[in-house]
Amino acid sequence: MEKDGLRKKNKNNVVTYLILGLLVVVFLIPIYVLVITGFKSFEEFSLSTMWLPPKTWHFENYIESFKTLLPNAKNSFIMVPSAAILSSLIGSFNGYILSKWKFKGSNYVFAAILLGMFIPYQAILIPLVQFLKSIGLYSSLPGLILAHTVYGIPITSLIFRNYYAEIPNELVEVTKIDGGGIFDIYFRILLPLSLPGFAVATIWQFTSIWNDFLFGVIITPNPKLQPITVALRNIAGSLVVEWNMQMSAALISTIPTLTLYLLLGRYFIRGLLAGSLKG
Repeated sequence: MEKDGLRKKNKNNVVTYLILGLLVVVFLIPIYVLVITGFKSFEEFSLSTMWLPPKTWHFENYIESFKTLLPNAKNSFIMVPSAAILSSLIGSFNGYILSKWKFKGSNYVFAAILLGMFIPYQAILIPLVQFLKSIGLYSSLPGLILAHTVYGIPITSLIFRNYYAEIPNELVEVTKIDGGGIFDIYFRILLPLSLPGFAVATIWQFTSIWNDFLFGVIITPNPKLQPITVALRNIAGSLVVEWNMQMSAALISTIPTLTLYLLLGRYFIRGLLAGSLKG
């Protein structure tokens, strides 16, 4: 009886691993095509042979794509971490206030902040451009940082509000009894415990801002100030699409976000499990 149960369990495990292996292959196929196409010459690429490895490996495609993207990548490396960290810090303090310092109408304030998550970029482009022009930040990296920071506050406030809700209120009460104020509690108690929450918020924001195209092309019309996503789009060309160059450039542009996930992935999972994205 025990052997039959063991055999059935092993059989189920084999089926499970086969299904998971099939799903892994399906998800990796686009990446495989992306990588091998980046090593092909322009003449070698065709839809009928896109699955085949290159006859001659052209590493110069990646070198040329890197040189093309480098100036705009520098803009992204200035803009993306700045906006991600600023929006995470503001969202952290908002989440702290909304979860540990209840006041009359706090739920309405929280609902009003969350409304910002549902406003599409396209709906606010005209007033956004007019506002940035009025304060002298249009067509500049600080203007792009400001736009992404403000637009990221709703989601980061939600993440930290739910994360801090999991922290016992007794810790806050003890600090209050000892004479700690609103900033003492935040900096001494909650901020040191916030690494998983910051991992979730920062990775979320970094990925969203890095992949954004619309704000980059509208707020910074100057090609020298545009982020890497706009430069990646410009590689496509207007008459002839050089798929080998576009694929190699696309792969290069994914390296920062992939590296961030590899470095902070375990904290990201911890933050999710701690309830930072639960409603």
